[in-house]
Parts: sequence; structure tokens; C-alpha cells
Amino acid sequence: MRLHDLKPAPGSKSASKRVGRGIGSGLGKTSGRGQKGQKARSGGGKGPQFEGGQTPLVRRLPKRGFTNVFKKEYAVINLKDLEIFEEGTEVTPELLLEKGMISKAKDGVKLLGTGEISKALTVKVNGISKSAARKIEAAGGKVEVI
Repeated sequence: MRLHDLKPAPGSKSASKRVGRGIGSGLGKTSGRGQKGQKARSGGGKGPQFEGGQTPLVRRLPKRGFTNVFKKEYAVINLKDLEIFEEGTEVTPELLLEKGMISKAKDGVKLLGTGEISKALTVKVNGISKSAARKIEAAGGKVEVI
């Protein structure tokens, strides 16, 4: 069997209905939509959420919570990810962005304490967890919140 021998299963392909092409076609004039009514009109019919006039589910369920528009969203990085830097490096959000460790700075960079660090680094970030700050200082590094 070759690619040119492949054919769709019999009956799986059918020509599309050509409506509104004269009386003789069987689908002329009203194009198979009948005379009048909602479904005969252009754009007519009910939407997918219509429940036969019953109050729709989306309106029956209670509303909960709210979205805080002032919420700060940080780009998060873990302590173990800083192991790639040389001893004495100053780690800044710009450096992390340049190295591809974060894709976007968002509202700042937050450092979390997952993992260990063995090098003394100077870390300048917008937010830091207590455990991360403790581990950096234990390794002989410095932490600065900007």
C-alpha cells in the first residue's frame, strides 16, 4: 500500500448542502428552515446555556469571593537554583532575568528557602522567606530587600 492508495471510508465524506439554489434543488427559497419563527431568522435559535426558560444554572449558584486588583504577583525562585552562581556574586532580578531563571519580573522577585546553598552570595530581591535569609547568612552571604 502506498500513500496514493489511501482513500476515506465509504460514506464518510459527503458533499456539503448547497442551500438557496432554486426550487428544483429541494433546498431553495427558505433553504430548509421552514416558513417563520425564531429558527428561521438569521442568528436565530437559543444559546448553549438556554435551559428552556428555567433560571440558568449560572444565575442559580451563589457568588463567592472577590479578586484583589492590587495584589502583588512575584516571580518565585528557590534557594537551590542559586547554586549555579560563583562565590561572591551579586544576585539581582536583572541577573536572574538575563540568565533565564525567571521569564518575567512581574511585581518583583521572591526567594524561597527550598534547598541548600553552600556559596556566599549577595542577594538583592523584592521579597525573601525567613528560612531562605537564614540559610544565605549561614553560608556567609548577605541579603538585601529592595
